[in-house]
Amino acid sequence: MNKKILRITVIGLMAALSYISFTFLRIDIPTPAGSTSFHLGNTFCVLAALLLGGLPGGLSGALGMGIGDMFHPVYITVVPKTLILKTGIGLVCGFVAHKLLKITEQTGRRLFVSVIIATSCGMLFNVICEPFFSYFYTSIVLGAPEKAALTLASWNAVTTTVNAVLAVIISTGIYMAMVPTLRKSGVLKKLEPSKES
Repeated sequence: MNKKILRITVIGLMAALSYISFTFLRIDIPTPAGSTSFHLGNTFCVLAALLLGGLPGGLSGALGMGIGDMFHPVYITVVPKTLILKTGIGLVCGFVAHKLLKITEQTGRRLFVSVIIATSCGMLFNVICEPFFSYFYTSIVLGAPEKAALTLASWNAVTTTVNAVLAVIISTGIYMAMVPTLRKSGVLKKLEPSKES
């Protein structure tokens, strides 16, 4: 199969998995300024970044969870925030995985540790940026009262941290389970980002 077609197909698959896991594997928590949630959408955003590199991984997560936001009456207002933050997760995770740690050249325990580090960096970006971004976006862009925006940001800090831990554990497990088969079949080589990008 052509490398470009394969990469586009996997981007679409990861976007679909991000959408499904965000939409159907979610527990909503309403606050005065909007809702936050426990969900598994970020799992497939970081998994895509591990497989494809930062930008394709981030875009697949942003696309999947952005569409999920668009079909929800409360989350529709935060689509721009989702697009920015999920792309950021992918960029950070992909940069650490492919540029700094070069995970495609590693095996065994070293690969496992590198994948944990890369996924943790991507999710740490989200844990730090989500509450701050949420506060400013909710209070300034959406015009919510400061106290309500602060309450939402506080809850976002809690849910984002739980989501991050789950995403690191699950995406690392899936990636480590897939790698031997993907390597043996030659698919991993076709998915990995080019050296120039």
